[in-house]
Amino acid sequence: MSIEVDSKLQGKVTGITNFGAFVELPNGSTGLVHISEVADSYVKDINEHFKVGDMVEVKVMNVGADGKIGLSIRRAKPESERPQRPQRPRQGGRPGGGGRPSAVRPENFEQKMARFMKDSEERLSTLKRATESKRGGRGARRG
Repeated sequence: MSIEVDSKLQGKVTGITNFGAFVELPNGSTGLVHISEVADSYVKDINEHFKVGDMVEVKVMNVGADGKIGLSIRRAKPESERPQRPQRPRQGGRPGGGGRPSAVRPENFEQKMARFMKDSEERLSTLKRATESKRGGRGARRG
């Protein structure tokens, strides 16, 4: 029996490491389930999900030329059992939140560069004012 990509198989957990679990497949070969392929949520400690000797259903993700088999437990679950991630609304504009509505035409390079230069000049002048006031301003006498 050869291992084919996208096939689902029953396997036995034979070893657990901090980066994943080794699973023995029905034909006697062993594959690795990376810790990111154990569950749909973040897995801090793989020992909380299973232990050596547990039977698990895995999906074959890849078979390397060197014989290494990549497995997934979370993708072996049917689509109906996998939690759906909520879609976040897209925010247009800059990452700061003060974006423009999405109905506005996209800017071309020259417009983006002009806006960048204007914002940059404003920030630079604000910074200069703040540092000059800390030094005593222009024309301050020393001595």
